[in-house]
Amino acid sequence: MPAGARIACRIEYNGAHYRGWQSQPDPAAPTVQQALEAALTAVAAAPVRVHCAGRTDTGVHGHCQIVHFDAPSARPPRAWVLGGNANLPEDVRVHWAQAVDAEFHARFSALARRYRYLIANTPVRPALLGGQLTWYRHPLDAARMHGAAQALLGEQDFSAFRAATCQSPTAMRNVHAVSVFRRGDIVVVDIQANAFLHHMVRNIVGSLLAVGSGRQKPQWIADLLRGRDRTVAADTAPAAGLYLVDVLYPAQFGLPPTPPGPLLLGADVSS
Repeated sequence: MPAGARIACRIEYNGAHYRGWQSQPDPAAPTVQQALEAALTAVAAAPVRVHCAGRTDTGVHGHCQIVHFDAPSARPPRAWVLGGNANLPEDVRVHWAQAVDAEFHARFSALARRYRYLIANTPVRPALLGGQLTWYRHPLDAARMHGAAQALLGEQDFSAFRAATCQSPTAMRNVHAVSVFRRGDIVVVDIQANAFLHHMVRNIVGSLLAVGSGRQKPQWIADLLRGRDRTVAADTAPAAGLYLVDVLYPAQFGLPPTPPGPLLLGADVSS
């Protein structure tokens, strides 16, 4: 691929030890973007600046984060993958790289994002997968949570589930599909929308936990949406269980399909 080509990549990362995706003014604050740009810069022997599909918060994981950059040097796709991974820490990986049309933008070309939240629903905190699951000790009724979550579908005002620090000019978002199901001791919340507000998924999960544990009735989720008052909803769920699992783009860009990863198998969000 020649210098100046626009390159798209799929990035996977364990966010447990990072202060989110976006580079911070403090260079001592580790971020995924900072690690990735340093690795790609080493491959290019010139500065590389990447743009992502969605900025994830501190502790949030990425199974399918899509990025793009304009290559400052001519390198084959294999070099961006192998060279990038050789210069990355083990908790960040480049899975593929390919040239795309110059009009492609990882954020603005995306049609939808899909997140998945994993809850270990056990009486005792799990010893394994620390920082990759949220633990909830009280029994949860996943079917009850699923029924309540259907109130989220469609284009609506999600003010009840946006963070106070959210900078979006509008709280309107379109949720395409949402599913809550159980796989053994793991309760999964799977949600796809055109875009998400700051902390939107974690705030939704926090309120669904109140429904699933019996502290609130299923109708409460619909009531929260109508009320548009964040202070009435439940606390924000922890970051540890949240994964960006897919980003959807128009077929014209020819990006590879996203495979299911560890702990990400189960019912499809559209089922």
